Amino acid sequence: MQVLSLVWGILAIVGMSIAFFPCLGSLNWLNIPFSAIGLVISIVAFTTTKDQMKGNSIAGIVLCSIAVVFGLIRLVAGGGIL
Repeated sequence: MQVLSLVWGILAIVGMSIAFFPCLGSLNWLNIPFSAIGLVISIVAFTTTKDQMKGNSIAGIVLCSIAVVFGLIRLVAGGGIL
């Protein structure tokens, strides 16, 4: 589950990076829900892990959070949300 959250976070950051290119800002409409689902998966992975090795799930939480926040900022700045 932790590896899944890390991979999901990396894919969310890649999608956010692609959506920053001009004329591709509407990709954020797909990337923000994708990142939000990844954020939920990462939080579940973090809370269900009993050992001290929670680094992958923390990285997934951080990456998905960054993708959601910057995706929303890009969507607002590009006029996607009025």
